[in-house]
Amino acid sequence: MVEVSDRKPKRNWLRIVGSVLACLLIMGAATGAIVYINTTEPTAKQTKATRKSAALVETVTVQLGTYSPRIAVLGTVQPAQQIILSPRVSGQVAMLSDKFVPGGMVKFGDLLLQIDSTDFDNTLSIRKSELDQIEASLQIEEGRQLLAKQELELLEDTIKDLNRSLVLREPQIASIRAELAAAKAEMDRAQIDLDRTNVKAPFDAQILSRSVNVGSQVTPGDELAELVGVDEYWIMASVPMRSLRWIQFPDTDGESSEVILRNPDTWPPGVERTAQVTRLIGTLDEQTRLARVLITVADPLGLKKKAPPLILDSLIETEIQGRAIENVTRLEREYIRDNDTVWVMKDNLLEIRDVEITYRDAKYAYIKTGLEDGEEVVTTNLATVASGIRLRKIETPSPPTENSNEEVVD
Repeated sequence: MVEVSDRKPKRNWLRIVGSVLACLLIMGAATGAIVYINTTEPTAKQTKATRKSAALVETVTVQLGTYSPRIAVLGTVQPAQQIILSPRVSGQVAMLSDKFVPGGMVKFGDLLLQIDSTDFDNTLSIRKSELDQIEASLQIEEGRQLLAKQELELLEDTIKDLNRSLVLREPQIASIRAELAAAKAEMDRAQIDLDRTNVKAPFDAQILSRSVNVGSQVTPGDELAELVGVDEYWIMASVPMRSLRWIQFPDTDGESSEVILRNPDTWPPGVERTAQVTRLIGTLDEQTRLARVLITVADPLGLKKKAPPLILDSLIETEIQGRAIENVTRLEREYIRDNDTVWVMKDNLLEIRDVEITYRDAKYAYIKTGLEDGEEVVTTNLATVASGIRLRKIETPSPPTENSNEEVVD
């Protein structure tokens, strides 16, 4: 029994040693294979071989000239005139105009609402009667003055100069005339208050909101409605600082840059409107740190000419026509390669040119130097790019003639 128990531990140790030796052999073989592969792997060597076949490319011909860049930004539509309409007298609203509703259009001087004028009519009647009474008193006093003048002629040598004005009742007449002026002023004020019971549109406007109805009691300062002018709207556009030098402002340049407006979300396809740059706002936008430019749009609702209306507080695409850039070539931005280079086809060979770009807008780059008038720029993307490779332009097939399909009969 003792011999059997001794053999079992020996067999376990032999199995462990065998497993370790097998693992070491496998790891050694794998390491040797990796070293062999790395030492025998072929290396790529640079050759000076050139492409034998010409690459087929498309080109565009550039022209030297004067071009105006287009600065495309978003703008926010804002009213140029906006007021909160308030009454100037107290009273009860007696009548509302049919036009005095949200969205209604009113002209300058249109009656919007009437405040009950009964008290103001009575006040005006009282002031008018007071004025008539004072005018009558003045006429009586002037008659007395005329009699005093006749008596003064008889007693002229016996009356001193100091008492002459008293005899002619000049102080009394002056007092009545002062009362007359005050009475006229009171009557005019009563008339003005009566006129103010008719609340009228201060300019051509659209009603945005209304806060009163018939029977409402109003006092000066109360809100009756919110109105915006319809003669023009403003668009506040945020423009990068580097683009300001290309925008023309009336105050500094004597003329303003034209603006093209687009709203693809609400306007029919292809519909545009025009506007004008008015001025530069003197502060940067707090969030974007962009310069703010004020654009003016005449007839924003298309009331005079058929045009799509602008909607307040909406975003709209604005394309500002920049100042003209002279003696440059214009090329689409996608054809400007890495590090401001351009691929030029010259004598059927590829030339990689460094160019100096004056300005980039959303679509084009305006190149000052590096391209000449009439040169052909490669627009095709090439897999192999190197100066001197041969190029062949893809010829556009000519359209078939009218008789190309007719059979020729001898």
